[in-house]
Amino acid sequence: MPPELTALALSALLLLVQLAIMAVRANLEIGPGYFLSPRDGPPPKPLDPGTLRLKRAYDNHIEGLLPFAVAVGVVSLAGANSALTAACAWGYLMARVAYVPAYFYGLVPWRSVVFAAGYLATGLMLIAALLGG
Repeated sequence: MPPELTALALSALLLLVQLAIMAVRANLEIGPGYFLSPRDGPPPKPLDPGTLRLKRAYDNHIEGLLPFAVAVGVVSLAGANSALTAACAWGYLMARVAYVPAYFYGLVPWRSVVFAAGYLATGLMLIAALLGG
């Protein structure tokens, strides 16, 4: 499997892990009753700030995963795989892994720096595919 596809698969697994961690924390804080309901109303009590940060990091990963998946697809379908696109793919994955604790612990400005690294890696992959394909 090309490294770009491996990084994409691992990024999707990371998303699943993020969801599981966030869901377990939320269930422990609020109880399963709310999450088993249709959730037509607000939660019985607010979530802990850490859990809310995990939720925002998860949401951010979903937003970043779509363009990254497109970049991997374009690189793969165009046959534009290179050392640069592989490095960008691994860079994206490392940035996503680092983003979770950076967001959870409120590391300013590092959270934004890590986000920018993943964002730039995705953009660079697309540019490389366009220039090499």
